[in-house]
Amino acid sequence: MAKPDRDAEFTEYVSARQAWLRRVAYLLCGDWHRADDLVQSAITKLYAHWHRAGRADNVDGYARRTLINTYLAEQRNGWAKWTVLHRFGGGGSAADPEPTPAVLSDLELGLDLKKALFRIPPRQRAAVVLRYYCDLSVEQTAQAMGCSTGNVKSQTARGLATLRGILDPNPTPVMEGT
Repeated sequence: MAKPDRDAEFTEYVSARQAWLRRVAYLLCGDWHRADDLVQSAITKLYAHWHRAGRADNVDGYARRTLINTYLAEQRNGWAKWTVLHRFGGGGSAADPEPTPAVLSDLELGLDLKKALFRIPPRQRAAVVLRYYCDLSVEQTAQAMGCSTGNVKSQTARGLATLRGILDPNPTPVMEGT
């Protein structure tokens, strides 16, 4: 009778990590409702493979990779382009409040960074989020994205360059010797 134990273990894991998965999903897609959909899809896939995931050395890594793969698959097949999420009344309901943002020393810069993050291409965004939000190494990011370390480095460099261009479109040239 392993199934009830498996279900309890899965439920405990998801209960503990759902908020973290939702934050990562939001940083990937830029919409709380779509982030919920991504997390739900990833959790469903995780449950289907829990016999393998539950025994993994790094269950968080397995869950994160499942979330990233789900996000990237949606970007490739165009789901994000033809699905329109409607928000009635101009925002979420009181029953489904969006998380309160962390206090930032410069709130405007934080908002600009968030907007800029959502303007970079999906694979670049995934690389930047995994490297700098999830604090993964290049190798761990490559494993999570299912690509080479060189690809992670180039996607990250391009993503950061794009972010810099968006955040400071007219950089001040640095004068040598001054």
